[in-house]
Amino acid sequence: MSKILAAVAWPYANGPRHIGHVSGFGVPSDVFARYQRMAGHDVLMVSGSDEHGTAIQVQADKEGLTPQQTADKYHRVIATDLRHLGLTYDLYTRTTTRNHTLVVQELFRALVNNGYAVPHKQLGAISPSTGRTLADRYIEGTCPICGYESARGDQCDNCGHQLDPIDLINPRSRLNGERPKFVETEHFFLQLPALSGALSRWLETRTDWRPNVMNFSLQLLKDLKPRAITRDLDWGIPIPEPGWRDNPMKSIYVWFDAVIGYLSASIEWAWRQGRPNAWQEWWQNPQARSYYFMGKDNITFHSVIWPGILLGVNGQGDRGGQPSPLSPLELPTEIASSEFLTMSGSKFSTSRQTVIYVSDFLREFGPDALRYYIAVAGPESQDTDFTWDEFVRRTNHELNNEWGNLVNRSINMAVKYNGAVPTPGTLTAADQQLRQTAEQAFTTVGQALERAHFKEAIGEAMRVVSLANKYLSEAEPWKLQDDPARRDTVLHTALQTVQDCNTLLTPFLPHAAQRIFEQLGGHGVWAAQPEMNEVSEGPEGLSNYPILTGDYSQQQARWESRPLLTGQPLAKPQPVFQKVDEALGQTGPTWAPINAD
Repeated sequence: MSKILAAVAWPYANGPRHIGHVSGFGVPSDVFARYQRMAGHDVLMVSGSDEHGTAIQVQADKEGLTPQQTADKYHRVIATDLRHLGLTYDLYTRTTTRNHTLVVQELFRALVNNGYAVPHKQLGAISPSTGRTLADRYIEGTCPICGYESARGDQCDNCGHQLDPIDLINPRSRLNGERPKFVETEHFFLQLPALSGALSRWLETRTDWRPNVMNFSLQLLKDLKPRAITRDLDWGIPIPEPGWRDNPMKSIYVWFDAVIGYLSASIEWAWRQGRPNAWQEWWQNPQARSYYFMGKDNITFHSVIWPGILLGVNGQGDRGGQPSPLSPLELPTEIASSEFLTMSGSKFSTSRQTVIYVSDFLREFGPDALRYYIAVAGPESQDTDFTWDEFVRRTNHELNNEWGNLVNRSINMAVKYNGAVPTPGTLTAADQQLRQTAEQAFTTVGQALERAHFKEAIGEAMRVVSLANKYLSEAEPWKLQDDPARRDTVLHTALQTVQDCNTLLTPFLPHAAQRIFEQLGGHGVWAAQPEMNEVSEGPEGLSNYPILTGDYSQQQARWESRPLLTGQPLAKPQPVFQKVDEALGQTGPTWAPINAD
């Protein structure tokens, strides 16, 4: 049994999440974590709401709330959506906890002590109309390297180069379009050039990363510059250094505190388990494996900057240093980055009104329809355009007509002729071939899931579903009234294959898998679901806020073919999936209509 860390990108708590977000960080991480648990590994899946920084401050101003009230509001909204989607976090927490603050400050001090975080003066952007600091990501302009017109003040998403706001050609505020004013300010900078040698040697060992992640990361190494890790902003974690800690307008940069959340959430989880040192089994164990899930706009922070922070904290950078009290901290095993899910060719954007919120989608179509679409047609390796027409086709013709129909007619016929799982007779070559194909799929689908190749995995599982449908159509058990032994053998073979396919599809479709397990006569929890609990940190921390957690150790789902219990009573099944109105493909729903132009 291996220790597996599933580290899931932290969504900003400045509004509800849309399906583009969960296609990158949410569904892929849960499919992976569910599979690893079924395969017998000890999984720790952590994340939380990213609650500091300018994005929260801007939303708070819009709504007439304080930043903390805004974070409280949207943390609850996001946690509720993720629970309904069935994401099995061991802990989904937030970055405004006292625990997170202490862990971030500990790592910050370690970097300062080892010489990898050094104060420097720079020109910072100010909004002329408000006098407030403009964060790098709220400044947009033309990239001086590739000419991309929508480059951000911290990096260009087109060519991947690290930038400073003053580098941009024709810089403008994304908030009101005005040209920023640049004034001198002082900040701590992460000395990435002093970590480049160690980073390069480590990246050379990442031989099985996705090509898009590896190529992007190697390109970044060619252009490493010191990167600011503090900001002129009063909504953030205080800087724990003499002469800085008492300045209310200086705080730790939100991107720096967010990546440390994987560690702080693990520490909080251990504390809540009553085993305060349990996090070390995943973070200080060279045999443990860690997988990070995110959209491609976060590759920079996870494949280069976060490993650089860990090397610096461990004292393993080019300048050496002393390990922190939390060291040694293991570096990522794999960066499982997804591309963008787009809509009509545009990146999902709340500001441009090209958005489908998770809550709206789940209310009308349920979680498994969305999970299936993301798995089979999502942006795993390239940008993918979401269309209602494609969603209707995938739901009706694959999820319903292929998988749902196989389940329904197999169980229906067994109920009609036997009332229970029938006893099989002698297997023919066709019976044996289908059984062998289904059993072999546990290896092929499992190998794909190990590599986080979700499309390949679900494609193979659905291939077995198609073969089972073909088998039933050719065997025609409804015509075998005069040969009940053969009929029972066919139905037993079909039901056994349904049970195997249900296991193969459990990581992707956990809600349906539970219902199918019960329709096959099973009792208890097959595929566990997360729980949302109200918690408090104690007198010095937050109180009465939701977290996601769960006990997934008692679920019955295992990554193996289990023999059906002959004679197990069966009841007439209810449809597992609902068809979608075909007209939706042309109109979209009322809450996300298709624009005719």
